[in-house]
Amino acid sequence: MATQGRRPAGRAGKGSPVRRNKAAPAQRFPPPKPPKKTAKVVFDAPGAEPEEPRTFRLGVVPGATPGKWIDAWKTRMPHVPVELVPIEVATQTESLDDLDAAIVRLPLADDSLHVITLYDEVPVVVASIESHLLAVDELTVADLAGELVMTPIDDPLGPLDIPGAVAPTFAPLAVADAIATAATGTGIVIVPMSLARLHHRKDAGHRPLIDGPVSTVALAWRRDHTTPDVETFIGIVRGRTSNSSR
Repeated sequence: MATQGRRPAGRAGKGSPVRRNKAAPAQRFPPPKPPKKTAKVVFDAPGAEPEEPRTFRLGVVPGATPGKWIDAWKTRMPHVPVELVPIEVATQTESLDDLDAAIVRLPLADDSLHVITLYDEVPVVVASIESHLLAVDELTVADLAGELVMTPIDDPLGPLDIPGAVAPTFAPLAVADAIATAATGTGIVIVPMSLARLHHRKDAGHRPLIDGPVSTVALAWRRDHTTPDVETFIGIVRGRTSNSSR
């Protein structure tokens, strides 16, 4: 018959080759889990040493206006209060022995000081409100010939050469007293504009002396006392921000 010699379909008979799955056999055990990462132990770092309480002592000559720099200091260094110490021009150099720094008037003849120029002040002539000198908007040295010119004992401008001026017969006065005397009509006095404004009086006026000597205001401090606080104040007057490099 035609079907003789054929193997029945279905189950393989004995002795037939068995096909095996070539895929990798399943592992008997699951793969080991990776070790857990343990958090590193961070020990508390020692805290910064607290700063010693201190005050920044700034000397200021009459007429100087450090307001904007003091405001900047209070913003940048709120933990260090500023003590403003009034000083006189005549003793400003000696005053620096007990100060961190000072706003002074030049010149300063002392090699032990560092000095940074800040600004120049225009000189003005202070006279009685009734003086003919106030009839113009500005004056020259030549306009002062024949006038009694007082030189204050705490003179911020130094000796003035005014041809034809009359010297007073009384002893030199402090700036405030000299301005009060000028207000009475007894002579005139020449001072930086800030001092005329500081000692303003209703019975006195002032006019710029356009060819007179300017008064230079500066920051000064002892060379051997350049502390971090002094450097911070230097940065402030130079307009550096807290993020600026020196």
